[in-house]
Amino acid sequence: MRKPLEAVALLAIAVLIWMTYGALYGPNRLPDRIPTHFDAAGNANGWGSPSLMILQPVIGIGVYLLLTVISRFPSAFHYSVPTTPELLPRLQALTQSMLTLLKAELACLFAVLQWAFIRSARTGEGHLFAYILPVVMVVILGSVAWYIVGIFRCAALRGESH
Repeated sequence: MRKPLEAVALLAIAVLIWMTYGALYGPNRLPDRIPTHFDAAGNANGWGSPSLMILQPVIGIGVYLLLTVISRFPSAFHYSVPTTPELLPRLQALTQSMLTLLKAELACLFAVLQWAFIRSARTGEGHLFAYILPVVMVVILGSVAWYIVGIFRCAALRGESH
């Protein structure tokens, strides 16, 4: 399951870079002043230069690389459940899967936000979808919660079998 999610994350990062490059250097460039910040209702409340659009891919790539490095060192993971040598590989696999899913979700989030920012700048609406923040919170926090529950269940099932 991790390889397809890794492919989704890399595709989202590629789309993010492609959109940003097209918005900054393509034939249909952004205007000189674009919305750069939105309130919780989705209304633009900050304006700036299109060059600020480069922050989305830089932060997205940085987060992707950071989570990739973290997932390479499963022996450094710490768990709030009792572990045994037999249980540790399963817990590490669950944590690595969670990190891979988180990478894919965050990469998609950055791509969707960049698309929305570009759309807002090109249409002049100065409005972002008001439901983006709640949906993102539910998806990301829900995914993390799902894996945390899985870690606790894994530990509880192993504890019952011994």
